Amino acid sequence: MSAPESAEKLSMHVDPTERAWIRASIVILVVFAVSVTIAGFMLGIQVPTTEQRVNPQTVQDALPWSEPGVREIVAGEQYDVYIVSKRFFYEPGTIEVPAGAEVTFYVTSTDVQHGFKIGDTNVNFMVIPGQVSTLTHTFDDPGTYDYICTEYCGLGHAVMFGSVTVTP
Repeated sequence: MSAPESAEKLSMHVDPTERAWIRASIVILVVFAVSVTIAGFMLGIQVPTTEQRVNPQTVQDALPWSEPGVREIVAGEQYDVYIVSKRFFYEPGTIEVPAGAEVTFYVTSTDVQHGFKIGDTNVNFMVIPGQVSTLTHTFDDPGTYDYICTEYCGLGHAVMFGSVTVTP
């Protein structure tokens, strides 16, 4: 068998245009994989986790959900915030934490699916009845950060908001 015949047998007979699209697709997949890796490990992007399961009908009868709000874990450095979402408000509606503190948000719903997004941060997740969603964020800059419901939850959805005040 001669060299041209063996090369002929190994060739896939792919059209040059199709070959270019295959290569472009592989490059896009590699760029996507690198971007996800950089976002996850270098930029601190987190995936919301389900902390625990709760009964949405009785969640407010037991601590910490019966008294939602800010809990200081390590003075000035670490805080837990418990938030209950209901039609059409968050309880509590305002939160205050110091700048530089690591804040872990625990959010659940008593009625329907809601969303929870804090502006100018990477805190953004769905709030599902019967599930406690959690994310951690460090607020470096003092100011007011509004949080809103990002899932349509009924006619009062547009007025469902709150704020995090970060003090110096």
